[in-house]
Amino acid sequence: MRDVFAIALFGGTCAFLLAGYPVAFTLAGSALVFAVVGNMLGAFDFAILGALVPQIFGRMTNSVLIAVPLFVFMGVMLERSRVAEDLLETMGRLFGKRPGGLGIAVTAVGALLAASTGIVGATVVTMGLLCLPVMLKRGYDPKLATGAICAAGTLGQIIPPSIVLVLLGEVLSSSFQQAQLKRGIFSPETVSVGDLFAGALFPGLMLVGFYLIYQIGLAVLRPESSPAIAAEEGEPEPSTRAILRVLLPPVALIIAVLGSILGGIATPTEAAAVGAAGAGLLAVRRLDPAARLPVHAAVLSMIGLLVLTGFVDLRLGRERVTGLEQAGIVVAVILSAVLAWGLATTFFRLHRAGILAEVMRATLSITAMVFVILIGAALFSLVFRGFGGDDLVLDFLHNLPGGVVGAVAVVMATMFVLGFFLDFIEIIYVVVPIVAPPLLLLGVDPVWLGIMFAVNLQTSFLTPPFGFALFYLRGVAPATVRTQDIYRGIIPFVLIQILALLVLALVPQLALWLPKALYG
Repeated sequence: MRDVFAIALFGGTCAFLLAGYPVAFTLAGSALVFAVVGNMLGAFDFAILGALVPQIFGRMTNSVLIAVPLFVFMGVMLERSRVAEDLLETMGRLFGKRPGGLGIAVTAVGALLAASTGIVGATVVTMGLLCLPVMLKRGYDPKLATGAICAAGTLGQIIPPSIVLVLLGEVLSSSFQQAQLKRGIFSPETVSVGDLFAGALFPGLMLVGFYLIYQIGLAVLRPESSPAIAAEEGEPEPSTRAILRVLLPPVALIIAVLGSILGGIATPTEAAAVGAAGAGLLAVRRLDPAARLPVHAAVLSMIGLLVLTGFVDLRLGRERVTGLEQAGIVVAVILSAVLAWGLATTFFRLHRAGILAEVMRATLSITAMVFVILIGAALFSLVFRGFGGDDLVLDFLHNLPGGVVGAVAVVMATMFVLGFFLDFIEIIYVVVPIVAPPLLLLGVDPVWLGIMFAVNLQTSFLTPPFGFALFYLRGVAPATVRTQDIYRGIIPFVLIQILALLVLALVPQLALWLPKALYG
């Protein structure tokens, strides 16, 4: 009977989600209803729910999850400051004179925005507003133009820093510990968000490369689908100075955030704080040229602090501090004071311009949604395990033909199909906690599994009928672009994502080499 309740709980929850009910309330409500009915029939023990409060408290105080609002703030701030517009305009002028150049520019900018904002909606809408009319005017095939924009806009889900990877890291860390405890390992190893960031870097770049190869090949084989802009029609190519002026600030921010994580200088949460502060500085630099002195002073101070942290022990309260370390601490205090002045000036100017309030509201809304879903998912997971659902899934995967390969293939195929109907957050908090512990018990590497999940989840943004990137682009596309063109245009890019998933499955070192090289 308990097995029937577990299957019914999962199926019923998916049905309510497909019906359009709010995710958090669906997870918690379904779990409570099944728990009450199961208790009445003797299939569920209410004592299991006693673990709910400690779980919620543990997640609310989880320092890793603090990175979520910080990365959201960083992305929204960069979107509001119109950094993307400068990038798109410059890259379009740089590549537009070549066949397929506008599509290449869209993919390149999508990759840069993915590593600096990571917000799919903002990226797709911005590129749809700025690039799609130009691409259509220059004779681009509407299917290719819409497909390229949607695909480039979803790169933020796999290229770090990514909200998907942060949430996956939290869920996989818990699942990995569960799997090790079941195997009798009572001092379990951990998998961190930093591991997933490092593991996702090469697969993300590989996916960008596949997109570019496809568009270049199409430009060669079918030049009429992506024609070049005639030299007399467009503006002159931007100068090297103009390119550097547009590229250097976001690239420097990417290096500061990712470099501090991969170099072991900062945790993902600390790096997210650097990213949020850096995004504010970039926004003021872009919107208020008169504020360059505090901005440049804050940037130099931030760089100095990162360098000092990497080479000098700045911890206070130690018994023995060398003269060099004392000097480093004094310099760090001075740099911190300059940084505080620069940030205070920056955010005051953003507040006066009316941007800070907008960004804070958007950040609060997105973060609240994520954390309410997280609480509902905690209750759902407890009830599902209370019905023995984890053992049921383990037995099912263990008995599949093909062993570990067969189990991973079935899970990936299931997640891909669910991506047609469910949002990535729903899949992360409903499906991953169910399937990850059994797969990890079978000996699957947690970092590789997390990156496979992330690449698979990226397709959920592109697959109809509920692909969010398609909705975002449809909302800003000209009336001449048919919905059918958008749906047909993403098919080659979804196939490219499946190809990337297969390559990653066959060559797991793409995801495992960098984390092992950095962290051992």
